[in-house]
Amino acid sequence: MQNSDIFSLLKATGTDSRLLDIAEKALKGERISFDEGVTLYREGEIPFLSMLSNAVRQRINDEYVYFNRNFHIEPTNICESHCSFCSYRRDAGEEGSWEHSLNDIRRKAESYVGKDLTEVHIVGAVHPDRDLFYYADLVKTVKSVLPDIHIKGFTAVEVDAMIKKSGLSLEEGLQTLKKAGLDSMPGGGAEIFDEKTRARICPDKTDTAGWLKIHETAHRLGIPSNATMLYGLIETYEHRIDHMNRLRDLQDQTNGFNTFIPLKFRHSNNAFSHIAESTTMEDLKNYAVARIFLDNIPHLKAYWPMIGKSVAQLSLAFGVDDLDGTIDDSTKIYSMAGAEEQNPSASTDELVKMIKTAGKVPVERDTLYNIVRRFD
Repeated sequence: MQNSDIFSLLKATGTDSRLLDIAEKALKGERISFDEGVTLYREGEIPFLSMLSNAVRQRINDEYVYFNRNFHIEPTNICESHCSFCSYRRDAGEEGSWEHSLNDIRRKAESYVGKDLTEVHIVGAVHPDRDLFYYADLVKTVKSVLPDIHIKGFTAVEVDAMIKKSGLSLEEGLQTLKKAGLDSMPGGGAEIFDEKTRARICPDKTDTAGWLKIHETAHRLGIPSNATMLYGLIETYEHRIDHMNRLRDLQDQTNGFNTFIPLKFRHSNNAFSHIAESTTMEDLKNYAVARIFLDNIPHLKAYWPMIGKSVAQLSLAFGVDDLDGTIDDSTKIYSMAGAEEQNPSASTDELVKMIKTAGKVPVERDTLYNIVRRFD
């Protein structure tokens, strides 16, 4: 469908003139403003947001929906931070805690030899006693077993803590990790950038300026990354747009973000268990607004282990063009918080079927979105 036809359909529905002005800009590929982003959240109806975000997605990514073959390594959940929304962290010796040795990591990697995977995603907690050199050795261990695997590892929060423990500068620390075999970084730890809200939910975590600086430095050193946003907790629509606006500004400078991943707050087993989780309609609205607002980040991911496969499939009509990967039941971060998928694993065939059923073209990718295989 042509953009002019989409605009005519939106106009025929009696859509408010302010929303039509925003739609016209977005359909032309023009950047929408902060206030216009908030207006989309507050006034955009679901059919309008679906149609507009889908048109934006199609302009950027055609009908392709991406996934990869990956697994996770989570070295530890023993953490020196005390984020009030977290269901994952434990103290050393506490029931449910774990702390894998390098030999454990080696055995985990060895279990994937010959399985034709392209990525390992390594994230965990901010361990009080493990520094940069330990994690550099961890990366080297994985590469020694799986030399062709792409290592996407360590949130900015983990990087900040491990480098400070090692007495190196940020640039020296990231260069050390890159030399060890780190290929890219995930986008975790961003939570919400509004400083007052961040101080309430994660007061002892790397601050907003620090998170952005770490990713800016990584990009400058040739380490691409992703970006996330925690939503559905105590933030406002203005906070969400502020968060995405800061990412958009950094992307203008570095062009180092591959994908944006909204992360739904799950309320089991944490200090905010009294807060109701966002509805599916709110989840879909959030994806749509993100796709329309973030004009310079090429991909938008729905992390299916967090929201469930059915909602992830619905999100493909709201601007999403990536479903993450096969995962192989190798992550506990969201299952411990009550996510839909308690044993997250999906076969290639299952992901292909989900995408085709939604009317899109499944594409297996590598971490940097190079096409490995199309399933036309």
